[in-house]
Amino acid sequence: MISFFLHRPLLPAALVLLLAGCAAVAPPATGVLDVALPPAWSAAAPPEPLAATSLVQWWQRFDDPQLTALVAQALQAHTSVRTAQAALQQARAQVDVQNAGLAPLVGVSASAQRGKSGGAGASNSFQAGFDASWEPDVFGGQRSAIAVSQADARAAQANLGAVQVSLAAEVALNYITLRSLQERLAIAGNNLASQQETLQISQWRLQAGLVTSLVTEQARAATAQTAVQIPALQASMAQSRHALAVLTGQAPGALEASLVAVQPVPQPADTLALAMPADTLRQRPDVLAAEQRVSAAWARVAQADAARYPDFRLSGSLGLRALTLGALSNGASVANSLLASFSGVLFDAGAARAQVRVQEASAEQVRLNYQATVLTALTEVEDALVALRGDRERLVQLRIAAEAAGNAALLANDRYTSGLIDFQTVLETQRTLLATQDSVASTAASLSADHVRLYKALGGGWQPEEFLSVPAALQAH
Repeated sequence: MISFFLHRPLLPAALVLLLAGCAAVAPPATGVLDVALPPAWSAAAPPEPLAATSLVQWWQRFDDPQLTALVAQALQAHTSVRTAQAALQQARAQVDVQNAGLAPLVGVSASAQRGKSGGAGASNSFQAGFDASWEPDVFGGQRSAIAVSQADARAAQANLGAVQVSLAAEVALNYITLRSLQERLAIAGNNLASQQETLQISQWRLQAGLVTSLVTEQARAATAQTAVQIPALQASMAQSRHALAVLTGQAPGALEASLVAVQPVPQPADTLALAMPADTLRQRPDVLAAEQRVSAAWARVAQADAARYPDFRLSGSLGLRALTLGALSNGASVANSLLASFSGVLFDAGAARAQVRVQEASAEQVRLNYQATVLTALTEVEDALVALRGDRERLVQLRIAAEAAGNAALLANDRYTSGLIDFQTVLETQRTLLATQDSVASTAASLSADHVRLYKALGGGWQPEEFLSVPAALQAH
């Protein structure tokens, strides 16, 4: 490290020469990686162009007040949201710290001293003054540090949005699961009651000598097989209630009373109009967070490059020195100084240039991570659309099958009671009825869950004011 100092008589001319001869180094380009986006979603082809559906508070589209209340409570109380909020506050405070580095640093000091040397009498000394220093950002290192902190703050803002989007979806999925389990429990209970009636009829026919004990044992086995499903469904329901309680920032058992009442599985309005892929990426917080990390990485490259050049510093002091307090007001006690200096590395064996390459390699990693985030976002939307379309078609056929199975079970039971068919036919129709009804309930719940996953994949309606401008990487699409 080599340093030079310029005293006040030479300061003006020296500063002119220094500032005229040093041009600020432009930071590397901060444009985000241009990812090739498809013109439309392959899994959805609406017959005519429609305006994209607003996803702001998408959970209200399910028209379930309890679901809306649970999501609102989770967004306020869950620890992941509060942690992300604290991280955002930290990032914004760091921006203020970096901005303060551009301003001069001013300090104040005061001292009083009493001393004695040899046989001389004791003497006093008083001193008061101000000190100031300033480092001109000639090569842009400080401005690059500010750009880093600003990009980190925007990434933290987007990360908060990503946490909120994921949390709302998690609450909705657990709530749908709970209502689906309640419906499946009711189906199992109804089928169990029907099988118990069939078992009773079999026992009566056995006593009358019309059937063998084999028929009765088959009826008992079928009844027990249905009954065993009920404890498992009840346990899963309790676990879903526990999960919802924790997601809303409460103890696992806090929602037992409020969620015990049976409610239907919420179904959203089937009027979703999709935005184009580029528009979707603009409203995905994880994509925007990845973009801001790219900007921060390139700002760090510029910061490392600026570190290769000398630092400049201006400092000065203005103070009063006197032997008595009263003498401090005397003009003769005024003391001042002014100093200009610059310092730089004369030889570092290439360490500074290597540090630039380190940051460039790190920026390339972040850039590729952004590309992966975009591709993941596109995949999630396409997968959700495929699942939604498949479950819609599946549900239509399952409802037809369930209706037919119900009719078959009624006919089989009546004919068995009349002695027209054997008991094996009754067992088969009852098993089919239970399976198809359970599949209808499960698929209907999957259809609701598909909507939730699609809303999440589309960005969850997160549109903070900080990101209303179009990202550079998406403007061409």
